Amino acid sequence: METRLAEMEAKISFSEELLDALNRTVYRQQQQIDQLQQELRALREQVRTALPTEPRNLRDETPPHY
Repeated sequence: METRLAEMEAKISFSEELLDALNRTVYRQQQQIDQLQQELRALREQVRTALPTEPRNLRDETPPHY
């Protein structure tokens, strides 16, 4: 009986450590996701502001080899 109790305590201890490690991993991943979302928003804003406000007609532009 005592051996079984010790084995169960060891398993519970291992499970708690594993759960803590998984929680830390999920937390770090969420931080990375948040950072990537911020960067994506910034890139979208850069692209939006870099686009010309009026549509261009490619027929009016001189090709680069001229």
